[in-house]
Amino acid sequence: MRAGGQRLSVLLLAALLSVRAASAQAPDDAFRATLAELREATYADKAQIVGRISESGHPSTRPVLAAFLDDRLYVRSPDQGVFIVNSADDALTTLQLLDPVSLKDAGSASRDVLTKIGTNNGLRKALKTAVARFDLSSADSSVRLDAVKEMMRSLDEASIAVLRGRIGVEKNADVKAEIETGLALVDVDSGDVAKRLAAVRALTGRLRPEVRNRVAALLDKSPDGAFVEPDAEVREAAADAVRSIDRYRTLYSGIQTLFFGLSVGSVLVLIAIGLAITFGVMGVINMAHGELMMLGAYATYVVQLVMPNHIEASILIAIPVAFLVTGGVGRSRRCSRPSASASCCSSSCDRSSRRTTGR
Repeated sequence: MRAGGQRLSVLLLAALLSVRAASAQAPDDAFRATLAELREATYADKAQIVGRISESGHPSTRPVLAAFLDDRLYVRSPDQGVFIVNSADDALTTLQLLDPVSLKDAGSASRDVLTKIGTNNGLRKALKTAVARFDLSSADSSVRLDAVKEMMRSLDEASIAVLRGRIGVEKNADVKAEIETGLALVDVDSGDVAKRLAAVRALTGRLRPEVRNRVAALLDKSPDGAFVEPDAEVREAAADAVRSIDRYRTLYSGIQTLFFGLSVGSVLVLIAIGLAITFGVMGVINMAHGELMMLGAYATYVVQLVMPNHIEASILIAIPVAFLVTGGVGRSRRCSRPSASASCCSSSCDRSSRRTTGR
């Protein structure tokens, strides 16, 4: 009896483990089956499949959608399996594969046996919105801010619901302001006068062009002469908002023009100083210093290309780099032609001496 009881316990334990394993594999199998539907689907069907993938709750959902958006989702011909490739570079003849369910390495395959799952503009738009919804939960505030901006480009009922749910828990001021702007733009079209009025007041002081254009549209008239916005209080608030936005834009435009003027003026001053020094020493007009200024400008440009994600810091690094590059080129030019340099300096000194003595 005791041996039979132990055998029964082992069988029950094995059955329990198999049930758990089957339940763990079920979501993975369903996710893989959904991905397999992309092979032969039309673009309209692909958009629906993207929606189902987004709602699946699978851990690999975000990486798969991002890969689909980046044109890195392929079908392998021999087994018709769907895989993520590490790079979409067309120059590569062999691509490294990732399993879309486990995100583990799945070997490599020749490009000849791989077929890209295509996208069009409408599908890419849906993919961007789907990825942005996942990014709203990121710990990085800049990622959340970019996600909100991306969702605002194509707001639908689902996106609006996500943003309304997010605004109550968002702690970052910039992200919250962006969400408030998007929801206010939605409420401007509301049938509730109170909501439209609150939305217009919330948009006052927001300097984005689309905000100004949308609020100004409330002051337009239809072909029959009636106002687009029927409520007089909302129209008055819209007029105040447009005037406020225009005042801020005029102020910032003036500051921007002043800054650009000072920037260009400083360059002209440097050129004038170089000309004055060159003419004072040599007695002739020599534009060689303009070449050095261009080298400094190119050095600054290259530094910014090397640090695209740190533009502010690149300026601080570019200043000494520009001095080093121009100084090095000028030094090498001088040392490469010593006889000509000495002759030039000698003749310059003779002319300076003659001007000094009056002869």
